[in-house]
Amino acid sequence: MEITIGVQNLARELVVETDDTAEAVTTAVREAIADGGVLELTDARGRTLLVPTATIGYVELGAEEQRKVGFGAL
Repeated sequence: MEITIGVQNLARELVVETDDTAEAVTTAVREAIADGGVLELTDARGRTLLVPTATIGYVELGAEEQRKVGFGAL
C-alpha cells in the first residue's frame, strides 16, 4: 500500500510503500495524532519513518493492491 504524507512548510510529499493494511495505518495515524507525538511507519524494505504529528498536513492512503501492468491474459 502506498501512503502519501503532506508535511507543513515542506514543498515535497513523503511517499511510503508499506505492507501494512489500511486499517493498521489509519489506527497508527489516529493514535499518533491523539497523543501529539510521533507517527512511526515501517516501509516495505524495513526502514522506519518518523514524522512529528504537529507537522502533518494530511495523510493519503492508496489502494492496498497494486494494479498489474502489461498486456497478458487476466
